[in-house]
Amino acid sequence: MTTRMEHDFLGDREISDDAYYGVQTVRAIDNFPITGIPIGHLTSFIKAFGYVKKAAALANRDLGVLEVEKAEAIIAACDAVIAGELSDQFPVDVVQGGAGTSTNMNVNEVIANKALELLGLPKGRYDVIHPNNHVNLSQSTNDVYPTALRLAVWYELQFLVESLQHLRDAFTAKGAEFASVLKMGRTQLQDAVPMTLGMEFDAFAVNIYRDVERLQGARLHVLEVNLGATAIGTSINAPHGYPELATSYLARITGVDVYLATDLIEATWDTGPLVEISGLLKRVAVKLSKICNDLRLLSSGPRTGFNEINLPARQPGSSIMPGKVNPVIPEVVNQVCFRVIGNDTTISFAAEAGQLQLNVMEPIMAFCLFQSMSMLTNGTRVLRELCVEGITANSEHAQQLVLRSIGIVTALNPLLGYEECASIAKEAFETGANIVDIVRRKGLLPEEKLNEIFSIDNLMNPQYIR
Repeated sequence: MTTRMEHDFLGDREISDDAYYGVQTVRAIDNFPITGIPIGHLTSFIKAFGYVKKAAALANRDLGVLEVEKAEAIIAACDAVIAGELSDQFPVDVVQGGAGTSTNMNVNEVIANKALELLGLPKGRYDVIHPNNHVNLSQSTNDVYPTALRLAVWYELQFLVESLQHLRDAFTAKGAEFASVLKMGRTQLQDAVPMTLGMEFDAFAVNIYRDVERLQGARLHVLEVNLGATAIGTSINAPHGYPELATSYLARITGVDVYLATDLIEATWDTGPLVEISGLLKRVAVKLSKICNDLRLLSSGPRTGFNEINLPARQPGSSIMPGKVNPVIPEVVNQVCFRVIGNDTTISFAAEAGQLQLNVMEPIMAFCLFQSMSMLTNGTRVLRELCVEGITANSEHAQQLVLRSIGIVTALNPLLGYEECASIAKEAFETGANIVDIVRRKGLLPEEKLNEIFSIDNLMNPQYIR
């Protein structure tokens, strides 16, 4: 293996000639063996960095601070990064100290050495194209890292929104399929009043739809960027007009409506949009976990539980109990949701830990956000494909539970009053008798009125009957 020597102000390091990254990346590998997850695995983040560096090079070229030939080589190298051609060249751990400087320098070094290669020069010829002097020109980690992060969050949220929309559609389809399945509604795990299984699944769909709406709204808030703020928001070392021009280029080459913050000092330390997104991810997780709990309850049994629905059998459920099948898909999604809730706590602490003109904790925020979005995207897809789409109803069993239930006495309130109905319910509970039979025996209502109230149609779509 051939090597090259690279130098920074801390000294020399030997680098493999196969590597497009350089000395600062190698130092970061040594310093941050934390998660074992390299930034190269965050494909949207690396793609976003490629776009940010390309926008910077275009602006620097137009403003006359970067020679055209060097700019064109850097732009072509950025295109390679955007295309994912160099994804294995980003080995720095996602969690790192230094406010993301190691990530930024890893990107700078890769782009510099790819640009040199495109010019027909060996890697490490930083006298021609330098990671700091040329690739990072008019920039700081403190503006390019958060800008790339917000752009990547925009991309990842779209994947999540699409997955949630597909899950919503699956619940809507089941709502239509189960529209005529009578079942008992329950509150506090006790019998309440009748409904249809279709209504229950429609409510799941509506719940998810509302979360999609909120995510789409909050997604717009991450489009405000501080590109050109450089170190703290004063745009030191950036030529006049650079922030506006670089941001304009970023919007043009990505097709995403990013816009420059009105106050670059505030925007450089503010992580509010990330906290907002994380809070909405937690909202999705809490509600999605509740839906999974419901699916597990509704399918419980099969002989000694609710047994109103059947979840697709995915695998044997026990190493000791023959024939047992567990609700493994809702269970794994529950666990995904727990992780997202925990990540939100981490993000909240990290946002609060910002000090003065910079929040140095953005790497852990990035890690948690990307993990939450990825796990939710995968979890909702798995829930839809391997569970919801294959759910079937035990219609006859669910209907018999309704007809044997004490809760249907509630339908008699307008005619008999609460006290009389409570007495009927008590007798039914103590004797095991049927509500309709007790009313019929006591002669409290004529037969035609009983039939009207307790018809299947009225139990599914109750009318006010006097």
